[in-house]
Amino acid sequence: MPQHHPFAHLHREELKRLATAGALAVVPLGATEQHGPHLATGTDWFTVDALAHEAARLAAIDGLDVVVTPALPFGSSDHHLIFGGTVSLRTETYLQVLKDMLRSLALDGFQRVFLLNGHGGNQELAELAVRDAAGEFPLQASAASYWTIAWDALVAAGAHHGRNLPGHAGDFETSMMLGLKPELTPGPLPHRDAPPDGDPRPRNRWRAEQQGSWRAIDGYTDSPDQAHAARGREHFAIIAREVAAAFVAVGK
Repeated sequence: MPQHHPFAHLHREELKRLATAGALAVVPLGATEQHGPHLATGTDWFTVDALAHEAARLAAIDGLDVVVTPALPFGSSDHHLIFGGTVSLRTETYLQVLKDMLRSLALDGFQRVFLLNGHGGNQELAELAVRDAAGEFPLQASAASYWTIAWDALVAAGAHHGRNLPGHAGDFETSMMLGLKPELTPGPLPHRDAPPDGDPRPRNRWRAEQQGSWRAIDGYTDSPDQAHAARGREHFAIIAREVAAAFVAVGK
């Protein structure tokens, strides 16, 4: 019967059998970085790790064996170093780490690997890593951020509350952490006057970066005091369901 398998709980022969049988290997990609004056620095990897395991459980119900590796707790976060409370890998280092992880899983015998991302700064590098890995190994490699997978379902549920998803350390991520690890989010939660514009999409159709932009907003994008634990749990359930469907789509 298909199951959700934590990689680190299994021995090599069990993993070899699962890889040979076509199990999907999932690698949760997190970060350890500042999340304003109110959220734990592990927010991204706590969230993506929990989502990966819950989505794997749901995918197993739908008939897919999923092996979830330990989450990578460090990401590409140099843009947050100005605040402290951040451990970042340089762009070229992070890309190489992802390539080495994919290489390892391919040599372990896995034929399908999914990089599930939980930090915006990792996304482009994860996409490059799977592109290159699929060219080097007999591997079906996929990469996506959890909010991208669940975008339509989140918007339909009103998760954006008029703001861009997922933002950074605003009400969306704060709600997720209040639902997952309330003991790490005791408050007080900062307030910011930022009236919603009603459009959850990015405001620009191109990527533009300007030095000092993160400092200007004190490292968080919208008002964390609008967060609610119940809403975070609702978002979590929606995302887990959509991510599970993505796992099944690429793993069968």
